[in-house]
Amino acid sequence: MSYPIDQKISNVPSLDLDKPDKKKFPVLEAVITVLYLVGIIGMSIPEVRPYFQSLTPYQLLITLGIMLSKHRDWNDSFIRFLAAAFLIGYGSEVSGVHTGFPFGNYQYGPVLGPQLFEVPILIGVNWLILIYLTGTLLYKWIQNDIFASLLGAFAMVMIDYAIEPVAIVLDFWTWENDIIPLSNYLGWFGVAFIIQLIFRKAEFSKENKISAYLLVNLVAFFVILNFIL
Repeated sequence: MSYPIDQKISNVPSLDLDKPDKKKFPVLEAVITVLYLVGIIGMSIPEVRPYFQSLTPYQLLITLGIMLSKHRDWNDSFIRFLAAAFLIGYGSEVSGVHTGFPFGNYQYGPVLGPQLFEVPILIGVNWLILIYLTGTLLYKWIQNDIFASLLGAFAMVMIDYAIEPVAIVLDFWTWENDIIPLSNYLGWFGVAFIIQLIFRKAEFSKENKISAYLLVNLVAFFVILNFIL
């Protein structure tokens, strides 16, 4: 008995090339968890802490690589955003170190790697990562650009609040008279708001399926170390 050719074709399993491979994400999530969990353990043990401090730049670069590997819209607008986030964040730190504006008086230690103008080059990467992760998370829920940028900047301040005590202990940076000034958080809010607004206005897809998981692990890293160190 023969079948119409269209019925035969319909019985052949189709290949949905656009369907995401869900099996890849648990593996990537496991890599992220191991990366930050090992970091927590290493930073918690004084005998091996110097070794893990020296690995901090690589942790930042791996985080950046994972984040960008799941970004799908590599257009000119996205490239301009990357450059703006890095340069504005880095430039604000150079200004802060040399003039005290907008964060206050502080200086960087050697832990974060090579420096230019007395600021680690990777500090610009840190700004980029935090802006992107918070921005992609809020983009799903908030339509208004100004409100989203304000909320994103506030989230950045809360993250910095968790980072500061750990960063001081681990010699990422030190503050004048060992006091974190209010200007630090005000400065973070202002700079973060500007870059968040650029993120919102830039015309590229803001969807990244690994962003939320990365952000949770990054924040948990510093929150847990706050209780340990």
